[in-house]
Amino acid sequence: MIHFLLLLVCAVAIYLSCEWFVNAVEWLGERLKVGKMAVGTILAAFGTALPESVVTLVAVTSGGTEEAKNIGVGAAMGGPLALATVAYGVTGAMLLLKRRKERAAALVTAGVGAAGAGPDALPATPKEQALGSADDMKRLAKDQAWFLPIFIVKVALGLVAFAFKPALGLLFFAAYAVYFWREIRSDQGGDEEGEELEPLKLQPKAASPATWAVAAQTLATLAVIFFASHLFVKQLDAIGPMLGLSASVTALLLSPVATELPEIMNAVIWVRQGKTKLALANISGAMMIQATVPSGLGLLFTTWHFDHALLWSGVITTVAIGYLLATMRARSLTPGRLAVAAGFYAVFALGLLPVLA
Repeated sequence: MIHFLLLLVCAVAIYLSCEWFVNAVEWLGERLKVGKMAVGTILAAFGTALPESVVTLVAVTSGGTEEAKNIGVGAAMGGPLALATVAYGVTGAMLLLKRRKERAAALVTAGVGAAGAGPDALPATPKEQALGSADDMKRLAKDQAWFLPIFIVKVALGLVAFAFKPALGLLFFAAYAVYFWREIRSDQGGDEEGEELEPLKLQPKAASPATWAVAAQTLATLAVIFFASHLFVKQLDAIGPMLGLSASVTALLLSPVATELPEIMNAVIWVRQGKTKLALANISGAMMIQATVPSGLGLLFTTWHFDHALLWSGVITTVAIGYLLATMRARSLTPGRLAVAAGFYAVFALGLLPVLA
């Protein structure tokens, strides 16, 4: 019972700290004079992906056995899978829910609900609109187009063995450095949504909070997110056997979702605030970190050899990103189609059962 209670406490702590984090990171972006999209793809993504990268670093450098080091390899593969499926899917579901509430509120305002009209008298549900403008879709598609070839190379390296494979880990760090530079350069001076920032929660009465307060709130919330996330994962590890799940199933099915919970919470909060572009940018930016930094560490310090379960996760991630990239390039990505991405995780789960049997 204590594990379930701690699980709930950790989830609440992560959500509340993420609310303070997204508030602080928007002010941090304003202080550093970076554009709105870079706040999501670089600042927020780096902050929330840092704990998982540290976990991978510790696992691959201090693991006493090859099996212990492979925990880091699993984390490097599970992170992108959870983001490409669950995180995008939850964001789509939240957008659907938000639009449904907005439509219901509009009907009440117009007096349709108060008139006691029957269902036939209600106006038809409008056709679901694509997310963002053509430029927004082009920008998001570019992020996925960067991620996909890097991820495919990452998976391919897990199937082969050669002497200088560890040295290729440095290329993954270089790939993220190039992405980081591109994001900062392409987002300067543009893409502003024009809304005023909410007051910093640490200084709610200040029109322009002190820089030290912005930094303190950012670092403090990251610390809470880090420790709460790891405590959350430990509770899942304990609950899994209680539910009859093996350690391997828990590690591949539940732990990746738990470690990416901060990114998911950030997306939920930003969608609730009407900042969809920031929500999607946070996920795509976190995916780029997960595709490069943990992979580079894994290549440098492990054999980077995939079993069937890891290969299956790579296949599902690739298919999910291919689906999202196709809809983005066709400018037909709607909340409903975004929510469909979560279905790929269900496919992964079903395909994983015979692999682990």
